[in-house]
Amino acid sequence: MTSASPALARRLGLTDAVAIGLGSMLGAGVFAAFTPAARVAGQWLMVSLAIAAVVAFCNATSSAQLAARYPTSGGTYFYGREELGPWPGFLAGWCFVIGKTASCAAMALTAAHYLVPHAWQRPAAVLLVWALASANLRGITRTAKLTRALAAVVIVVLALVVLLGWTAEAPVTSDAPRQIGAFGVLQGAGLLFFAFAGYARIATMGEEVTEPERTIPRAIVLALGIALLIYLAVALTLLHVLGAGALASSNAPLAAVVQTVGASWASPVVRFGAGAAALGALLNLMTGIGRTSLAMARGGDLPRALATIEPKHQVPRTAELTLAVVVTVLVLTTDLRGAIGFSSFGVLLYYFVANAAAWHQSEGRRYPRALQGLGMVLCLVLAATLPVGSVVAGLAVLAMGVGIRLVARR
Repeated sequence: MTSASPALARRLGLTDAVAIGLGSMLGAGVFAAFTPAARVAGQWLMVSLAIAAVVAFCNATSSAQLAARYPTSGGTYFYGREELGPWPGFLAGWCFVIGKTASCAAMALTAAHYLVPHAWQRPAAVLLVWALASANLRGITRTAKLTRALAAVVIVVLALVVLLGWTAEAPVTSDAPRQIGAFGVLQGAGLLFFAFAGYARIATMGEEVTEPERTIPRAIVLALGIALLIYLAVALTLLHVLGAGALASSNAPLAAVVQTVGASWASPVVRFGAGAAALGALLNLMTGIGRTSLAMARGGDLPRALATIEPKHQVPRTAELTLAVVVTVLVLTTDLRGAIGFSSFGVLLYYFVANAAAWHQSEGRRYPRALQGLGMVLCLVLAATLPVGSVVAGLAVLAMGVGIRLVARR
C-alpha cells in the first residue's frame, strides 16, 4: 500500500458480512434469470440449477480460502497478483470493474423500471445511483445496514410468492417433454450461475472485516447456502405453478405465479420486491467496484488518485464518486439491461482466476485442490456455452484492457 492509501477500518462482523453477500446475490436476477434458463433447459431446469450451485460452491470456497490468506481490498485482483502474477490479477480486476460498472447502470435502470412510471425512469435511475453512492460515502456500516434492510424486503417478498404458490389453488401443468441436449442444460446453468455471482462480494471488502481469517470464509459459505435454499424454493414454486413451458415464455415469472393462483393483489408487492432487489444489487456492486478500484490504483493499474481514502468515514471517496459519475453517464446515454453479455463472460474469467490462484496457493489452504480444479474447468465450460455475441464482446473488452495496460506500462 502507498502512503497516500492507508488501510481501511475493520468494522464489519459476521452478520454484516453475510448480509452483504446475500444482498449481492438476491438481486434482480432471482426475478428474471429463471425464464431464459427455462427456455434452454426446459424440464431439466433443476439440473441446470444444481450445476450452477456446484460451480458457485467451487468458486466460493476458492474465494473463501484466498480471502482468509489475503484479507485486503480487491478480491480476485489482489489474489491473482499475489499467486499468479500481475497479468492474471489485472485481467480479473479489469473484467470486474468494466463489466460490473455496466451492471450498475443496468441495475439502476431495472430498479427505476419497477419503481416509477416510464417517463421518469432515467432521472429516477440517476437519483438512485447518487442516493446509494451517498450511503456508501457515509461508511461501510451504513452500507451494511441498508443492505440488510433491502435483503429483508426481498426475502419477505420471495417467501410470499412461495407461500402463495404452494397454498393457493394452482393449475395442473402438463408440459410436453422437449428434446433438451447437454448443451441446453449447461447453457441454463450458465444463465443461473449469474444469480449466484455476488457471494464473494465480501472478499473485495476483506480489509473492512473484523477477524477476517475466520469471518470471511464463514460469511461466504453461509451467504451462498442461504441463497441456494431460497433459489431452490423459488425454482420449485415456478415449476409447480407455471411449468417449464409457461415459465420459458414469461417476462415476469414471479408476478405470473401470483396472477395464476388468483392473488393479483400481490402483484404490486412483487414489483416492489424486484425494485428492492435491483437496489440491493446496485448498492453492493458499487461498493465492490470501489474497493477493487482502490486495490487496482494501489497496484498501479488504475490512476493513483483512486487510491485515496477519506479519513472520517474510511471509504475510497474518489473511487466511489468517479464510479457514480460514470454510471450516471451510462444511465443517461444507453440502456444496458439487455446488452451486458460481456459482463457474464467477465464474471466467469474472474472466477477462473480465483480458482487458479487458490489452486496455486500453498500457505493457508482450507479446501482440496480437486474443488479448485473442478471450478476452473466448469468456468471454462460455462463460458463456452454463452451466446457468441457475449463471448465476442467479452474478448473485445479484454483486448481493450490489455492494450491500455501495455500502453500505460510503456
